[in-house]
Amino acid sequence: MSFSIWLAFAGASFLLAIAPGPDNLFVLTQSAVHGVRAGVIVVLGLCTGLILQTIAAALGLAAVVAAAPALFWAIKCLGAAYLLYLAFMAWTHAKDGAQGRGAVSLSPLALWRRGVIMNITNPKVLIFFLAFFPQFVPEGVTGMRLVIQMVIQGVTFIAATLIVFLGIAWGAGTLADRLRSPRFQEALNRISAVIFLGLAVFTLIP
Repeated sequence: MSFSIWLAFAGASFLLAIAPGPDNLFVLTQSAVHGVRAGVIVVLGLCTGLILQTIAAALGLAAVVAAAPALFWAIKCLGAAYLLYLAFMAWTHAKDGAQGRGAVSLSPLALWRRGVIMNITNPKVLIFFLAFFPQFVPEGVTGMRLVIQMVIQGVTFIAATLIVFLGIAWGAGTLADRLRSPRFQEALNRISAVIFLGLAVFTLIP
């Protein structure tokens, strides 16, 4: 992979990470509700999911998922169900959140797990990898060279995502901390519930 191609890929990766999407909104809401530290942990979870997605794409598992409509739909349904669960939790615990820090007290492991599950239950990420990565692969690159290039692309994409999402986590968490009040906290949890519901619907859209 030449430096010029890598540079173009890195630039495209940053633009895609900045563009509004489910993962950005997820980081935004979690950081606003639970604080900067929680947002950072969620970002690490999302990036862990991206590592797994990169491995799956490099090994050809992404193509298997794309070619199996039933499997693709099952993964989408799992992702939507998880988001609906998060929406329910945020809405029902909004009053509790108004009394303290966040809707519920979540451990670092729970926050990290949220990020991982959010990412790996979104098969659209796998399909995106299949559609986006090959655009930067020169003709004639096959076999192990192709696998190595996909890994390089995956690491680059994850690095771009990490930088952008950490910025979102810091910005949302810091702003929310300055505005924090019982009424504001309750509103944040309500808004988070609505966003999670919207993301669940978005996940099921073809």
